[in-house]
Amino acid sequence: MNFFDKLQHLDRRWIYLVVALAIIIPFLIPFNQRTYTTEPVENIYQLLDSYKGSDERALLMVFSHDAGTMPELFPMEVAVLRHCFLRKIKVFTLCFTPTAEPIMTMAIEEVKIEFPDIESGVDYCNFGYKPYALYMPIVLGMGDDIAEAVETDAEGRNIAELPIMEGIVNYNEMNFVMEFSASSAGYMWYTFARARFGANVAAGITAVMAADQYPFIQSGQLVGILGGLKGAAEYEELVDIFAAHENEQGEPAPREFSRAIVMDADEAIDITSDSVPYEFKKARLGMNAQTVAHVMIIVFILLGNIGFFLQRRKEKRMG
Repeated sequence: MNFFDKLQHLDRRWIYLVVALAIIIPFLIPFNQRTYTTEPVENIYQLLDSYKGSDERALLMVFSHDAGTMPELFPMEVAVLRHCFLRKIKVFTLCFTPTAEPIMTMAIEEVKIEFPDIESGVDYCNFGYKPYALYMPIVLGMGDDIAEAVETDAEGRNIAELPIMEGIVNYNEMNFVMEFSASSAGYMWYTFARARFGANVAAGITAVMAADQYPFIQSGQLVGILGGLKGAAEYEELVDIFAAHENEQGEPAPREFSRAIVMDADEAIDITSDSVPYEFKKARLGMNAQTVAHVMIIVFILLGNIGFFLQRRKEKRMG
């Protein structure tokens, strides 16, 4: 039997083993691959970054998924929260499904470890889980008065009495809504909050659903999207290059977004070093494994097809 004949009769368990190793090894031995950012991700970063240090601007993050889609969505949620904490941007979190509540809490707590000075009720506010029956009343109610529409946060505190609410009344101030979902993220928000109150809306979604969202970017209903692990990796990169930038003395020196800086190869972040905590480079490490696995699968497909057609030609000659 020649090489391709052997491939046709190869036990598939060997293929599964090779793919498994292709996924595991990049996590154990990380490497740097350039993360090229795209316009839908850059638009989200730029709009959110424009809120830095303002008492009268805030972001609302809506968690609408369960643990099944965490590998793609959780890294982008962590990256956005980190951006907010680094740039002193007020951020609110909310969910309408019980399975999303622990994920929302986990994301906040994971980022807070690196930001000991961040305070609940001052720098961020977790609205917690609200029953789905209140979805529409809250979406519309926040257009008039957020404190009246939501009333209490996850800790049972009266929202109107929290320091973070100073300068924040409705969508005029909490002007940016990002929903993270495995499917049709942002629909309720751009249909009602944007159309009626002018709120900016963006979506964080799984890669398989990303293509469905592009018409809403073209129509202006969505500011941008974070699509799957790639979108999360892009946002991680932007936060590291700009919001988490340090000067030569190692002191925090955040800087404004610049396309020229993004395209500068020297600005690529070394994710193999310990300078970036693991929590803030999960997506980029995941992209390493995903890239290697995809290459291996493509190789197997090519070899399999070559072997198949060679075998067919051999059978015709013999028959």
